[in-house]
Amino acid sequence: MSKSLYIAEKPSVAQEFANALKANGRRRDGYIESDQVIITWCVGHLVTMSYPESYDPKFKRWSLSTLPFLPKEFKYEVIPNAEKQFKIVSSLLNRSDVDTIYVCTDSGREGEYIYRLVAQMAGVRDKKQKRVWIDSQTEDEILRGIREAKDESEYDNLSASAYLRAKEDYLMGINFSRLLTLRYGQHISNYLKSGKNTVISVGRVMTCVMGMVVRREREVRDFVKTPFYRVIGTFSREDTANPELSGMDFDGEWRSAPGSKYFESPFLYKENGFKERKYAEELINTLSLMDPMEGTVASIEKKKETKNPPLLYNLAELQNDCSRMFKISPDETLKQVQELYEKKLVTYPRTDARVLSTAVAKEIHKNIAGLKGFEPLAEAAAEVMEKGSFKTIEKTRYVNDKQITDHYAIIPTGQGLAALRGLSPLGLKVYEVIARRFISVFYPPAVYQKYALELVADTGNPAADSALDYVPGKEHFYANFRVMLEAGYLKVAEVSWGKKKQQDQGNGEASSEDNGQEENNQESSQNQMDNPAFVAMLGTLKKGMKLPLKKLMIKEGETSPPKRYTSGSMILAMENAGQLIEDEELRAQIKGSGIGTSATRAEILKKLCNIKYLSLNSKTQVIVPTLLGEMIFDVVNASIRQLLNPELTASWEKGLTYVAEGSITPDEYMQKLENFVAGRTAGVLRLNNHYDLHGVFDAAAANYNKQK
Repeated sequence: MSKSLYIAEKPSVAQEFANALKANGRRRDGYIESDQVIITWCVGHLVTMSYPESYDPKFKRWSLSTLPFLPKEFKYEVIPNAEKQFKIVSSLLNRSDVDTIYVCTDSGREGEYIYRLVAQMAGVRDKKQKRVWIDSQTEDEILRGIREAKDESEYDNLSASAYLRAKEDYLMGINFSRLLTLRYGQHISNYLKSGKNTVISVGRVMTCVMGMVVRREREVRDFVKTPFYRVIGTFSREDTANPELSGMDFDGEWRSAPGSKYFESPFLYKENGFKERKYAEELINTLSLMDPMEGTVASIEKKKETKNPPLLYNLAELQNDCSRMFKISPDETLKQVQELYEKKLVTYPRTDARVLSTAVAKEIHKNIAGLKGFEPLAEAAAEVMEKGSFKTIEKTRYVNDKQITDHYAIIPTGQGLAALRGLSPLGLKVYEVIARRFISVFYPPAVYQKYALELVADTGNPAADSALDYVPGKEHFYANFRVMLEAGYLKVAEVSWGKKKQQDQGNGEASSEDNGQEENNQESSQNQMDNPAFVAMLGTLKKGMKLPLKKLMIKEGETSPPKRYTSGSMILAMENAGQLIEDEELRAQIKGSGIGTSATRAEILKKLCNIKYLSLNSKTQVIVPTLLGEMIFDVVNASIRQLLNPELTASWEKGLTYVAEGSITPDEYMQKLENFVAGRTAGVLRLNNHYDLHGVFDAAAANYNKQK
């Protein structure tokens, strides 16, 4: 009797398939077999690309004469410590009673590559091969994936893309690491007095990431703080007829505007500050001559503002939030969410999408209903089910099939809640973060009332006894307030074990030079907005009303350097590398895929730290380069500069996408890749820049000598 063979990526996943298929057969060495099915597994990769010496023993010795290394046909071999399992899987794939193979490795480019290598090495022939593509390990999803499995040939382009990605990393890593080590490794060793030739590790993705960190560190280093001085006026509402509205003070920030003595003045740092304190003092002196000191309400704008729930989590967003909230590395976040996935609690974690598919949206009530069993969100889930807000989710920005490649966003399955008891405290928190983000999209936006107030102090009527020269004019002060009218999704978004910190929410890009100006009064006197009487007072203000100007003061600030990357913001910067690229087409391509993939970014960061090119502070998660990392950066910058730039990675990712889509052939891609490797190798061999590098090394080392 013919049997179907199911091949998963790891034993735990294979067991879930066995459970779903009710395959109650005996567990043998490396597989499970029942009357109708056989279920086996890989242990991650079973097969890998061979080292150069497998092609010819002469390649074992690193030599410039053997570069570039560009084999016409690539060799593969079984990984030694996985040889036993490979033999088991290979024999099962070729068993005569197996007529259909269901490929159940991870549903993505890497999972496809894992299976294709095994099938290639095992020499699978004349078998029906079907691809199971699932988004969670729940029984329903597994059975759906099996039921709707497509012929494996429909994934040939994805497979070609996976092979090419591996060849690309292999050729760049082998050739450029050997090339730069042979040309510059001894030079670095001599400088560091390390006594042995320094091996320079280079990679298409890792070198680019290292470059981003080094550039940011040098921006921080080179930044020169600039002081600036702002003038703040304290106004008061006085109303003898309504004493309850009187005596409420608020601050307004002075800004240069038409009519001001300082409009477009060279003394300004920006429209709301001066370069030197004396000019701020001069403004205060001029305003202080007015008797009485007061401001006239020139305008008051009231408008409602809505704040929608954020999009759902993809892996990068989750890693960034967990880095910020829990101070854990992206690698640790992935470990935690992978465990949640394997316990059926959440959907597939290695995803770049932040939306749901239409098909999933139609059944989303099941996920919501399941959360009624999760105590922190039980009430919220019941409310969503009762109000039926999930019924219209398909018409919102949270559902978009075009924004999904392999998998939709990370959401709770609503199942497996019994496994919560076995989670670590950290795992439980990560689950709650995912669940709250999910449930919040079924809630309405938060609604705020905003007030924008402009006051004018007329400087045309100085005190009669004033002997100080002055220039008549009008000086403008501005104040902004915001009061929450409806909490909307915010009432379920905050985690139960502590308020989420809102700082450092950037995407890793350089912050504005003025980010030290935190007191810019954009939300002036916001703490007063919790006072209903103060809000009522704002409602009584009308254009033309005069308010006493009780005092004036100077607030000194200084510009701040760009923020260093944290492990989380670096993951986002890798995902959104398009923000570092000027070319519109490349920027559009890299958006959503970026540098590396959701499955590899954390590992790349970890490797860079392990080889001592970067240093990660475990308490703050801030990333900085090491001296060695800066020296490697300088070597690459002087030899193969393109490796440091996101543009290169974007162009390769673009090509891989085109291969996966069938727009270009693998041969076309390989030709471009080989030309790049050969061309850059020839270029480096022509260089003679060791003397110049010594000076660059000195400049970098000076910063580390100071630290000693």
